[in-house]
This record gives sequence, C-alpha cells and structure tokens, in this order.
Amino acid sequence: MKKFLTRIAILAIFLVIPAHLLKAEGEGWTTDYQKALQSAKAEKKLVVLNFTGSDWCEWCIRLQKEVFSQPKFKEYAAKNLVLVEVDFPIGKTLPAQVSKQNEGLLAKFDGDQIFPTIIVLNSDGKKVGELNYVPGGPDAFLAELKKLPKS
Repeated sequence: MKKFLTRIAILAIFLVIPAHLLKAEGEGWTTDYQKALQSAKAEKKLVVLNFTGSDWCEWCIRLQKEVFSQPKFKEYAAKNLVLVEVDFPIGKTLPAQVSKQNEGLLAKFDGDQIFPTIIVLNSDGKKVGELNYVPGGPDAFLAELKKLPKS
C-alpha cells in the first residue's frame, strides 16, 4: 500500500508541473524570460514581468482574477505586450530552470520582494516602469500601464 501511495504521489507531481506551464502559456503568459525578450524585440512590444505568489498571495490572486483574466486585458496584451509570469509558489513546484531564472529576475528587478509587482520593460529589455495592484479592474490597470514610456 505504501509503494502504491508513493507512486501516486510521484505521478501527481509530474502531472502538476506540465499543467502549470500549459496554463501560463495557454493564457498568453510565458515563463521563459529570454524568449519573451526576443519576441518583444521582434514585435516591438513591451514586456510585462508579473512577480507573483500565484497560490498564496491574496493581492496576486486578486490581480489575476480582476485584471489579467479579463477579456479587455487579454485583448490589449495580445496586441501590445509580451507577458512573463515570474512565480514564487508555495504549494506547487516549478521546474528547476524556471525557479532559478525567477530567483535571478527577482534579484535583478524586484529588490523589495513585494508581491505582486509588475515590472515593465521596453523591447530592448530596459526597465520603463513598475506597477503594483491597481484596484478598478482592467480599465484602471491599463490606464496606468499606458502612462509608461515605450522606450
């Protein structure tokens, strides 16, 4: 019985990791910072780094629910942004490469370690702004985002 439960636990771990990555990718978000920079440069778009604790941070969850999951934000993002989820979950495990990348991005861009923090980069990878949770749904968030310089 113990071996059976161990096998089930191991199988569950392998199923959870790909599901997380597909969720991020499927909703217009990527976890690959370098590919995001390449896409932004080629498409002349801003890069949005979402520093989040996706499964424990109340404000991060609110931001996801009230802004990022809304059609108005998704439509704007598809045309103007390359979205990168920089996640620091507690209840799920990220692949080692993603976890290492995220730690490096946290050290580089978000020294205060306040979640959620949204770092915006231009198409050359230069930081042009920083946002936190903005109440008021996608309209309020996009209004703040549009105030940032493009270069």
